Amino acid sequence: MTLNLYFLRHGETTSSQTGTFCGRLDIDLTSHGYQMAHQFAEAYKDVHWTAIFASPLHRTMATATPLSELINVPIQKRDGLKEIAYGEWEGKTPAEVNQEFHDDYVRWLADPGWNAPSEGEKGIDIARRSSEVLEEIEQTFTDGNVLVVSHKSTIRIMLCSLLGIDIGRFRDRIGMPVAAVSIITMSKHGPLIEVMGDRSHLNQDLRDRYGT
Repeated sequence: MTLNLYFLRHGETTSSQTGTFCGRLDIDLTSHGYQMAHQFAEAYKDVHWTAIFASPLHRTMATATPLSELINVPIQKRDGLKEIAYGEWEGKTPAEVNQEFHDDYVRWLADPGWNAPSEGEKGIDIARRSSEVLEEIEQTFTDGNVLVVSHKSTIRIMLCSLLGIDIGRFRDRIGMPVAAVSIITMSKHGPLIEVMGDRSHLNQDLRDRYGT
C-alpha cells in the first residue's frame, strides 16, 4: 500500500504576475488562473483520488474546485496550508520592501527559516503548522492519492520538510511556478520524489505564463 501526495500550487493571480508579496491577501485568480485550474482538473480527473485538502484562501479554493466538482470529492480546508504571512510586506514589491524594511529584508533573504518578514511568519512556523496537516493525512490514509492545494512558499517548505532540506533554503533549492504539480510517494524508505514542478497539464500558452 502506497500513499501518494500531489502538491498543487494555485493558478495565476495578479500578484504572481507582478511579483508582489501576497501571503494572506485573499485575492482571486486571473482568467488565466481559472483556465489553469480547469486544465489541471481535466488532465487529472482519471486519477483515483482519495481526498482533496486545500488552504481556505480564495485562490487555492478556486484552483481545487474544478477537480472537486468533476470527481465529486469534497475539499477539506486546513488553515495549516495557508501561505506565509508577510506582515507589513503584504501587497508590496521586493523593491519596496527593500527600501522600507531593508534590515528585515536582508535578514529574511539570508535565512527565511529563522527570520520573519516584518510582523510576519518564520519559515519554521509554516513548517510546523503544515506538518500537522501532512501528519493528519498520513494517519488517515495509508494509501491512495491525496491532492494538497496550497501556495508557493508553503509547498516549498513542506517539500523541504519531507525531503530533509534545510527550511532556511526553501527559496534557494526549490522552484514552484503557478499551477505546478509535485508528487511525493510515501514509501517504506521515506518520502520519494516522483515529480517536481510539472506543468505539462497546461497548454503551451499557459505554460509560457511562468508566474513568480
